Amino acid sequence: MFQRVLLVDPATGFYKTRKYGFDRYFGPVDLGIHLAAEYRSLNFGVGIFAGSIFPGSNRLVVTGFSPCWQGYYISSMGGAGLVFDNLGINMLSLVGKAPVPSVLCLNRNHGEEIEVEVVPVDVESIWKAGRTGVYSLTDKVYEMFGSRYANDPRILVTGPAAMHTDVGGIMSVPITKGKISFVDTWAGRGGFGSAMVREHGIVAIIYGGTMVNEDFRDHTVADEWFRNKYNLRLMQKDMEATSKYRYDEKLHTGGTFGVNYATMGGKILAFNYRTIFWTEEERQALHQNFVIDHYLRQFNEETITPKQQATCGEPCAAVCKKMSGMYKKDYEPYQTMGPLCGIFDQRAAEKLNHHCDAMGFDAISGGGVLAWLMDLLDAKLLTCEELGVTRLPRWEVAGFDVVSDSMHNADLGCELIDAILERRGILDFGEGVRKWSRIHSREKGVSLHDRLVYIAFSRRGWMVPNQYWVAGALAPMAIMGKYYMIYSYDFIPPRVLGRMCADRMKKELILDNLGTCRFHRGWAEEMLPEAVGSLYGCKESFLRAIDVLASRLHSRNSPIFWESKSNIDYLHTFLKRKRDVDHEKDPRLGDWLEKFDRDRVEAAREFWYETLKGIDENLREFF
Repeated sequence: MFQRVLLVDPATGFYKTRKYGFDRYFGPVDLGIHLAAEYRSLNFGVGIFAGSIFPGSNRLVVTGFSPCWQGYYISSMGGAGLVFDNLGINMLSLVGKAPVPSVLCLNRNHGEEIEVEVVPVDVESIWKAGRTGVYSLTDKVYEMFGSRYANDPRILVTGPAAMHTDVGGIMSVPITKGKISFVDTWAGRGGFGSAMVREHGIVAIIYGGTMVNEDFRDHTVADEWFRNKYNLRLMQKDMEATSKYRYDEKLHTGGTFGVNYATMGGKILAFNYRTIFWTEEERQALHQNFVIDHYLRQFNEETITPKQQATCGEPCAAVCKKMSGMYKKDYEPYQTMGPLCGIFDQRAAEKLNHHCDAMGFDAISGGGVLAWLMDLLDAKLLTCEELGVTRLPRWEVAGFDVVSDSMHNADLGCELIDAILERRGILDFGEGVRKWSRIHSREKGVSLHDRLVYIAFSRRGWMVPNQYWVAGALAPMAIMGKYYMIYSYDFIPPRVLGRMCADRMKKELILDNLGTCRFHRGWAEEMLPEAVGSLYGCKESFLRAIDVLASRLHSRNSPIFWESKSNIDYLHTFLKRKRDVDHEKDPRLGDWLEKFDRDRVEAAREFWYETLKGIDENLREFF
């Protein structure tokens, strides 16, 4: 009935363990946010069902202050919690900074006291060697420390992006019988890799152990719960809930990449969102000719048909990691560094995504920034010399060669990544692209960030939104860039949208605070609180803690009305498409479009504030 937290000071290697009861904190999010507030720490934790029979319950949840969002943030990666559970702790909290880049080693053998060591490394040299970046660091850390572990350990690593930008992610891969997998998993959103390196001096963490925990493993009891609720056994319900991520019989594809691109049609976003201004026919033609007939066809032939799929490292029926050799194909990275950058060929997308991953960027933020920089080059607002590259993008649709022009744009993307890390020309994203754009916009007398679609937070916080052409993607929530919002393609009046986003946030917090993958949300949102009640007798206090957590996060919400004209265009064109293409008859849609016709900025401001009012109505804490 309590959580064990290992607090480590990387400056000295000193550590201590503290226990926190279930009277206030139930998981890695509410406890992690508390510790971040008290120590400005970076926290890695698992939920109370880690190691149990519940599928998807082994996520490693990272909490702390986000360098890019500039507020409290929550990120997570699949499977990494399974090995963490063998340490016999619920959370690791970094509370100081190593004087030089270092590796943190955690080990626990057969119930003995946990071993903690901080080892300095020449990380710049390691990043440039072998497979480069995060992959080289993984290899080196395993070579240096892997023999210490009785069982296969897990390694968390960062890349050069963590040292030189505010959007460095944390990467990890499963290790099975001493073999390092290609199935990389990421805590990317929020830039916690940058926090880990720049605030704590830790470039990698290797951990493992042989601790035997009393995890819930009773299939008979779990199946009884699920039969009472769904008339299905646990695994039957899980198979049903995760079908999209495994294989969709109707669409003959699977995974986020396959299902999203198969159903996208005229909602496609490409060439740094320029397609929102196209006609529906033009978007449909682009989707059919470049995506369905080529980009998606390659994916289906190379990944779906030969069933190249894997898990994140835990037993799971979803097998959501869709592979093609060494490349993992998820929708959002292959969207931002695919169509959004003018890339519609798998070889080109693989090249750019792999380089971005190797350098340790959050792929969604990285891809959004690359598309923006390409747009600035194409619009001649910045020059190749200013950005330290040798070519302009090929974004002319007429005569576009889907193979060679995609590769040309991928090569440009790789050049831009190197230019960002080497700070060529005028590039310096050490304090984020929003601050950088503000400075150089003043110098040039033109707003560079008017072409960047992003959510602003506080003075310099920013986030590239999730890749869905919907109003909820730009909602003024306390945490954005995750699915703490509604991404329905329906027209939803803003006040209602705000309330729905707040409800969605609470449900996502249930999953994150229990360390559970959202791909299992079809049953987990309902059943896991029931399991908390049955096993620990505190369902109501757990749900109350979720409400308090949501309210606490919202109380620090510092949203900024959309600074970019592109954000207003994004919303306005979404509304127009609902009327003109989807033939939405709701009279409130017509009212909003009339407001946009009269004054688009004022209409957008009213829409934004109405959404915020709905959020506030739902997330204020009442006694």
